[in-house]
Amino acid sequence: MRRMNGRWRSNSAELEGSESIPGPCQIDFPIYIVITFSGDCAAKYVFRGGSMTVVRREKTPAAVLPASTRTLRIAQLAPLFESVPPKLYGGTERIVAYLAEELVRRGHEVTLFAAGDSTANVPLEPGSPQSLRFSGLDHLGPVFHLPMLSEVYENANRFDVIHSHIDCLSFPLARTVQVPTVSTMHGRLDLKEVLPIYRSYSDMPVVSISNDQRHPLPEMNWVRTIYHGLPRNLLNFSSGSGKYLAFLGRICPEKRPDLAIEVARRSGVPLKIAAKVDRLDREYFDNVIKPMLSTPGVEFIGEINERQKQEFLGNALALLFPIDWPEPFGLVMIEALACGTPVIARPCGSVPEILQDGVTGFIGSSLEELVSAVENLGAISRQRCRDEFETRFTAEVMAANYERVYDELAGADWKTRRNIVRRSRSLRDASLARYAARHWHPALRHERPSAGKAQVHQLFSTGYEADRSETISTPEIYTKN
Repeated sequence: MRRMNGRWRSNSAELEGSESIPGPCQIDFPIYIVITFSGDCAAKYVFRGGSMTVVRREKTPAAVLPASTRTLRIAQLAPLFESVPPKLYGGTERIVAYLAEELVRRGHEVTLFAAGDSTANVPLEPGSPQSLRFSGLDHLGPVFHLPMLSEVYENANRFDVIHSHIDCLSFPLARTVQVPTVSTMHGRLDLKEVLPIYRSYSDMPVVSISNDQRHPLPEMNWVRTIYHGLPRNLLNFSSGSGKYLAFLGRICPEKRPDLAIEVARRSGVPLKIAAKVDRLDREYFDNVIKPMLSTPGVEFIGEINERQKQEFLGNALALLFPIDWPEPFGLVMIEALACGTPVIARPCGSVPEILQDGVTGFIGSSLEELVSAVENLGAISRQRCRDEFETRFTAEVMAANYERVYDELAGADWKTRRNIVRRSRSLRDASLARYAARHWHPALRHERPSAGKAQVHQLFSTGYEADRSETISTPEIYTKN
C-alpha cells in the first residue's frame, strides 16, 4: 500500500488491468447481510465482523438553495500536495477552492489553510511555502501536514466549524477541542489495510462524495452525501458534436487508458489523451500505454490546465471514462457535462449516480458495449447534459449542502454530542447483536445451552455476504430545479 497525492493506492494495482477486455470493477472489501424494516423510520442493520451497524434511510428534502441566515467562521483544511486551486491536475484542491469562494459569496468568513502558492480568492494561512508536488516532497505528504494541523487546532476557538479535506489526518486532534470538525472523504475507502484506522474514529462526522463511497465503512458517522460542484460559468456549453473521443485525468491502471485506446481503435474514432503521469505510474505508462500510442488516430497531449479543458472537452464527441476501480466521484464527468459533452463509462463506483444511462451518456461493462455506445452517441442531447450539470453539480448546490452540515454541527455541544454518539453506538450494537443471535440464526433460535457465547462469536466474526447494493440507503442530497 502507498499514498500518492493524498490518495491511498494499492501496490498490487500497479500492473493490473492492462488487458483490452475489462474485468469487473476492482473492489477489495467484504460485504455483509442487511435486514430492512419498512416504515417512515426505516433503518438498515448491517452485520460486519463482531458488531452490527444501523444506517438510517434519510428522506430527500425539497430542492432549495437559500443562503444561510447565520454567518459562520469556517476553517477549510486543504491537502498540501497541490495549490488551491491547482495549476494543473488536482481534483480535491480544485473543489476546496470552489467551495471556499462560494461560501464567501454566501456571506461566511472563510479561512483557507493550504499550500502557500494557492490563489483562491479567500484569506489564506499557508500550511507550507508551496505545493508539495512542485517542491518534490509529495512522497512525504502526511508529515508536512502536521504543523498546519497544530496551528488550526491550537487556535480552534477562532472558528465555528472546521472542515477537513485531508482524509483521516485531522481525526485525533478533532477529538481534543470543543469546535466541531467535519471531514469530507475525497478518496477510496476500500483498501483493507486502512479500514481499522477509520473504524477507530467512527464517531467523527464525515461527508461522502457519493453513496457508493460509503460501502466499505457503513459504520462511520456519515452525516450527508454531497456531490462535487463547479462554478456555473467555469466551463461553457458547446453545441458542436465534436470529432474525437477524449480521455482526461491520470495515466494509471485503475483509470484504464488502455481500454480507452482499444475502444477508439475498434470504433474508428480518433482519441485525444490529456493526462498526468505520476512518478509511481511511470513504469505502467512506459510498458503498457506508450507502445499503444502508435495506434492510428491516438494522440497523447499530456497534462493540461483549467483553461485548456474548455476546448479539449467542449470539442469532443464524448468523454471516455472506462475505469476499473470504485471511483469515489469522478470530477471529470461533471466537467464534461458542463460542456454539454456526453460520457461513456463503466458502471464502477459513483458512475451510476452521476450519469443517467441513455440521457447524459452511456454506461457499459464490456468492450463491446463501450464500442456500441460510441456508435449511438447521436441519441444523446448535449443540451440535456448541460441541464443536468446546472441542476445537480454547480458550486451553489454543493455549498448549500455544506451549509446545512455546518449549521447542524455549529449549533451543538460538540464534545457532549460526540460522547453520546460513541456510547449509544456501543449499546445499540450489543443490543442488536443479541436480538439477531436469538431470532435469525437457526442454531440460536431456541435458547439452548449449546447456543453459547462461542457460537455467537463465530456467527458475528464470520459475517454474511450479500449484494453490495443493499448495504447503504440513499442519504439526503440537495439539487436545484
